[in-house]
Amino acid sequence: MPAHGSSVADARHRVRARLREWETDEGLRDDAEMIVSELFTNAVMHTGSEFITCGMGYDGTRLRLEVSDQGRAPTAPRPRAAGVDEEGGRGLLLVGALSQAWGVRPTDDGGGRVVWAELGPGAPPF
Repeated sequence: MPAHGSSVADARHRVRARLREWETDEGLRDDAEMIVSELFTNAVMHTGSEFITCGMGYDGTRLRLEVSDQGRAPTAPRPRAAGVDEEGGRGLLLVGALSQAWGVRPTDDGGGRVVWAELGPGAPPF
């Protein structure tokens, strides 16, 4: 998808629709939608990417979400302590609270990075 703020809502809606098709429960859909929104927004705001991709896999128990960018940010994503009056800065804290695990890895072609999160019972990663 294009790396524009307007694509965030499209990504959220696509994730929710696919999770409905997979007949996941409402709580998982809500959490996944929030996480994708945060990760996609961060990629738009902080990476200078032209496009961003979202992927997910579900094994009937655990859900893995991935948001890939072109890796143009000077630093890797990391949670930070936002001030009380700041509007932003809490997204990755929220991702950490809603997921069992999350992290960052290079894309398969090395031209960017993937920020991923896993939801579901605490189990080894995919």
